[in-house]
Order: sequence, then C-alpha cells, then structure tokens
Amino acid sequence: MAGGKRPTISDIAKAAGVSTGAVSYALNNRPGVSEPTRRRIMDIADRLGWVPSSAARSLSDGRANAIGLVVDRPARVIGVEPYFMQLISGIQGALAGGPTSLLLQVTDNSAAELAAYRRWWGERRVDGVLLVDLVQNDPRVELVRELRLPAVVLGEPVVPDLPCVWTDDELAVEEVLEYLVALGHRRIVRVAGPTKFVHTQTRSRAFTTAAARLGLPDARVVHADYSDEAAARVTRRVLTSGTAPTALVFDNDVMAVSALGVAHELGLTVPDQLSLVAWDDSALCRLVRPALSAVRRPIAERGAAAVRLLLDVINGAPAEQVKTSDPELVPRSSTAHPPLP
Repeated sequence: MAGGKRPTISDIAKAAGVSTGAVSYALNNRPGVSEPTRRRIMDIADRLGWVPSSAARSLSDGRANAIGLVVDRPARVIGVEPYFMQLISGIQGALAGGPTSLLLQVTDNSAAELAAYRRWWGERRVDGVLLVDLVQNDPRVELVRELRLPAVVLGEPVVPDLPCVWTDDELAVEEVLEYLVALGHRRIVRVAGPTKFVHTQTRSRAFTTAAARLGLPDARVVHADYSDEAAARVTRRVLTSGTAPTALVFDNDVMAVSALGVAHELGLTVPDQLSLVAWDDSALCRLVRPALSAVRRPIAERGAAAVRLLLDVINGAPAEQVKTSDPELVPRSSTAHPPLP
C-alpha cells in the first residue's frame, strides 16, 4: 500500500469489485459468497499484505492473543546465562505460526513482577502467564488465583491446583553424584543458586540424600546467585579452605566457567587436581578448555510444553502436571579421577 498504509477490508473490496460485507464473509470463512469469489478475495488480500487486526479480534472474542512472562532476575545475570535464551527459544518455537505472541518483561523485585501481572490482566494485554523461579509461599500463586488469571508454572508440582511443566532434577543430581563417586571422588561440594527457589531446595535435598546414601560425609552445599562474580568468590573460598573438595558441581554453566578461571588462578589443573560439573549444558560448556562435563536438560522442550499447556488452560482445559524428558549427564574433559592422596 502507498506510504506504508496498512491495507483494510475496504481496500480489498475495492480491488475485488465487491462489497465490504462480501470481503468480511470471505475472510472469516462464513457463508454468503461463492467459492470462486472467496478464493479471489483471499488472493487479493494476500497480495495486498492484509492481516487481521489484533485489536479488532480482541474486541470480538475478548482475547489478547498474547501470553506473558516476567523474569525477576538481575539483568546482569540474564544477559550472560544461556538458560533463558534456550527457554525463550522453546516458547517462541511453540508460538510460531499461530496468532499468539509472547509479552516479556524483566523486573528487579517481586513487587514489580506482581504489579506487571495486575496491569497486564486489567488491561487485557495477556490471556495467561508463565511463572518461573517458584519460591516458598510464592505470592504469585495467590495473585493468579485472586485474578483468575490462567497460569502455568515451569517447575516442580508443589502447587496442586496450578498446572506445571517439570523436569526430574532429583534424578540428575543422583546421576552426577554416582558418576563422581565412581571416579573416586569423596569430597564433593555443590555450588547452588539462591536458597529461596523451590528448584534449589529440591536439588539440595536430593544432593544431601544421595550423599548420605553413597557414604559422603564431606559432601556439602554452598550458595551463590548464578553470576560469575559470586561463583568466583564462593569457589575461591571453598578451594582455599582447610579440606578442599576434589569435585565441584554448579547450578548453572556461567558459574562453572567462572570456577574454571579461579582454578587456573590458584594453580589447580582441571581435571587432574579438580573436577567440575555444570548444570544446564550449553555452548559455553563445549567451547571452554577443558570442555565442561554438564547436565543436559530439555529446556527448549520445557518452554514449548508450557506454552501448549497454557493455551489449553486458556481454552478451558483442566490443570495438568506435565513431565518433560529426563535430563542426562554429558561427561567431558573437566572430570576425571581425583588426585592420589
């Protein structure tokens, strides 16, 4: 259209030599026009680049044709952590070709996140939301119940009446510990994310239980915030303590890469003197040297499954708990037998 003007039904009617009513019938696949006329109108609409107005569609059926995702993490962490890029890739893949889009916002505190949900729902900007990083007594749970806002949790099935998509992290924790023990490690430290997250608590509980079963009295959990800076500080402190571990397991790839740098700084050779395992395999894990052994989780699959489940819930389907495929440990060059005493 001239001057970048968005084509309208009137433009299509003029080009086709029919009434605007006939165009409306054809575009909405309603009776009232012959099949040849319908095809001709559709061809002209396609040639003119016509797409249905989302605003008009929202007025007619009450749908915003959008789902929302708020990530309440420091921007410096999100900017370098591949996890969210993989998750969003899965979400966008599930939305591709359909009428629904993703509305994404990054906040720096929980109050701002709650305010975003209230505003989006009040302004009819979303039809439902995806909830990530569930915490104990999460205020978002009560909010979506209060608003009757359709929501799907990307996390463990700990809220009975909310649908969720989850991955068996306990299985992965046990696999990592069993692998390290088979190599001969006994002093193992897990560098976890913030304690407030339900997934952190789930993994820590699984780590402690598996360590007790495998006879590892020196295994322990310490915490960081997923950033490389915090991981470097924690790793430096752990490795210079009285009885340093021979293996470290990290809650994300960024922290594991940071630890690799600290090991070099302290003159420790990986994997001859120290083994490292990362959570959430990524290009980072494959590109550093030595390449990092890592837990590969179905992150994109998780995002896509959450979208499909949320769209079902929006359409009135009952709440479900969907389990993804299991994670798997991918051994690489950063793990080996521990040094001899």
